[in-house]
Amino acid sequence: TDSEIPWERVNAFHMDEYIGLSKDAPQGFGNFLREHLFGLAPFGSVNYIAPDAKDADEESDRYSALLKKYPTDIVVLGIGENGHIAFNEPFTSLTSRTGVRALTSDTLIANSRFFDNDPNKVPKTALSVGVGTVCDSRQVLLLISGHNKARALRHCVEGGVDHAWTISAL
Repeated sequence: TDSEIPWERVNAFHMDEYIGLSKDAPQGFGNFLREHLFGLAPFGSVNYIAPDAKDADEESDRYSALLKKYPTDIVVLGIGENGHIAFNEPFTSLTSRTGVRALTSDTLIANSRFFDNDPNKVPKTALSVGVGTVCDSRQVLLLISGHNKARALRHCVEGGVDHAWTISAL
């Protein structure tokens, strides 16, 4: 870690999580982030979405309250092949807030690589920060890799704002 950064002043969040996974499931985004990012620096706090929450709406309310308490300065995110950001699938409102999202078949197929290449094993819903929540951040760092995301990037850069491509809200 960089000792110049005052990590104790950084409150970290993850953006989305499948609903219904066990807390220690290797497919959990929070677990990935803990291993590759959040566990590598002494953050002031790390806030996770509970994949195993008994009530997804209550978990959404809890997470929304934390995001309100600690407004975001920077969001680091990628995009899906269909132009989604976090789990805000095509046609999600561009002013949406944190909540439960139904995943499209495109996303289920793309993410099946984490579930033995079986789209039927991928949870069908997730809890996600909203497009409006992402856009509230002071800065957004968008990371894109792979030729299969070129069409979504084109819609972000060259297209107009279109709820069919949630990336276009940026």
